[in-house]
Amino acid sequence: MSLQPRSWPEPVPEVARAIRAMYRGKRQPPLPVRVRDELGELFADARFAGAFGAEGKPGWSPGRLALITVFQRVENLTDRQAAEAVRADLSWKYALGLELDDPGFDASVLSEFRSRVVEHGLEELALDLLVAALIERGLLKAGGKQRTDSTHVISAVRDLNRLELAGECVRAALEALSAAAPHWVQQVLDLPGWADRYRSRIDSWRLPASETKREELVRAYGSDGYALVAAVYAPFSPAWLRQVPAVDALRVMLIQNYVRTTDNSGREVVKRRRPLDDGGEGLPPGRWRLTSPYDTDTRWAAKGDDLFWNGYKVHISETCHTDADAVRDNDGTDGTDGTDGQAVAPPNLITNVATTDATVPDAAMTEKVHQGLQRRGLLPHEHYVDSGYASAELIVGAREAYGLTLITPVLLDQSPQARAQAGYDRTAFAVDWDNQQVVCPQGQASASWSPCLQRGSDAIVVMFPATSCRPCPVRTQCTTSKRGSRQLTLRPQAFQQALDSARAEQTSKQWQDKYKIRAGVEGTMRQAIAVTGVRRARYRGIDKVHLEHVFSAVALNLIRLDAWWNGHPLDRGHTSHLARLELADLDLAA
Repeated sequence: MSLQPRSWPEPVPEVARAIRAMYRGKRQPPLPVRVRDELGELFADARFAGAFGAEGKPGWSPGRLALITVFQRVENLTDRQAAEAVRADLSWKYALGLELDDPGFDASVLSEFRSRVVEHGLEELALDLLVAALIERGLLKAGGKQRTDSTHVISAVRDLNRLELAGECVRAALEALSAAAPHWVQQVLDLPGWADRYRSRIDSWRLPASETKREELVRAYGSDGYALVAAVYAPFSPAWLRQVPAVDALRVMLIQNYVRTTDNSGREVVKRRRPLDDGGEGLPPGRWRLTSPYDTDTRWAAKGDDLFWNGYKVHISETCHTDADAVRDNDGTDGTDGTDGQAVAPPNLITNVATTDATVPDAAMTEKVHQGLQRRGLLPHEHYVDSGYASAELIVGAREAYGLTLITPVLLDQSPQARAQAGYDRTAFAVDWDNQQVVCPQGQASASWSPCLQRGSDAIVVMFPATSCRPCPVRTQCTTSKRGSRQLTLRPQAFQQALDSARAEQTSKQWQDKYKIRAGVEGTMRQAIAVTGVRRARYRGIDKVHLEHVFSAVALNLIRLDAWWNGHPLDRGHTSHLARLELADLDLAA
């Protein structure tokens, strides 16, 4: 398939007249029409040229396919429904510049388009182009405030326990090999025996209830898996069979879940791995553990005591304007444009999307989020995040590397004195960083200053002399040790000072009122889930899931812009009928 970049044609006059006739007067045109009128050719074909060849049969415009994929997310359509909308929906024809009788394309074109975009690393191009267009129009700019949060995403594969995973990995490899090399399978395998065990999906029939029979089945799956891998890697087998993805998934599953040993008679024994705390050989950490042969990127994770899922996380960053941030008119009297009352301040818009497997902690994404915002030229002055994204190192790093302030709660002092709010906690001690010495509230100097490594982070352990602590009259307010002396653990100077400052600041009502702005991101998560179905992945593999999330973010931005262009902001507060009656009574009383 080849690509010859060209500008999109203007909307066909017949289609434009029909649209204008249907939406004359006060009726607002649909989103596709407004997007074409306001943003024009949003996704230029030339930007997607790297994903398409220069020779061959001309293909459909990738820029139009990108816009169709966005509209698909706006209306939460399947590929077939989106292809039908291109043929039948006048507003889509208007936005795409299509003739009234244009037949459209087969639904499979959308799948091929996504595959090409992912293959050439263009997953974020759609959001980049939209952001650039909005910056050019003054609707987005660096500085200001932004907020970030994450939510879990359930993968597009079935949940399997370890027994089902073992059998399904063998079955998936057999299916893939039977399709790719049927003659090799016929020559190497005993087809009736293998087909009897792996004819249907492992999770489609009831597994044995007996623990003994389940263990026998576990060993059988392991033995079959090792035998199949050995046949694939045998000298007589074609080398390309080893590159079949299902075979590689089977090999990984065997390494992670089985061990091979020899018994007293020298025979090979295949057995399932057990956790170390159960006296076994140990299992891989969750971030590496395969959970499905059909999506090797998905992972099991947990959050709290009641949320367990197999899949991914999506991290969404957006601008967060407040009333005080509203752009004023030239006369500075209000926040409208002086004509129809339309708000000048643009809506909150999504500026960055990141997708990870479910085991990646939020703190590991803080730096990557800032890198994404910097690449788009949208670094904020203040970045509102929850405590999962912050630590002393991240607070200092964000300030030094990007010049932004992380507005986030940090972990409070967990010492017995701080928890009890009685006695001398760390803030009662004066730290002389230059001389590496600490002075206690009673004026006694520390005896040692020992840099060390704790849980992979730099720390400093400070000890006070026992000869000073034992006879101290306020000993019970300072330490719970019966015989020893007071000990303090500090972070390096920059991190400790940032931590102390954040802890002191977050206890004030002013900071707490300011931090309430972060809560608005929950509405974005709700909109993403309700409108685009972001909670459940449509595709398999982290790259395609990320592509889905990017197009969902573009769709949400267009929905918000459409509402703003029409003078109907989406963040209006809901007033109940009872509250309206109360307000009416107050007006009458006044």
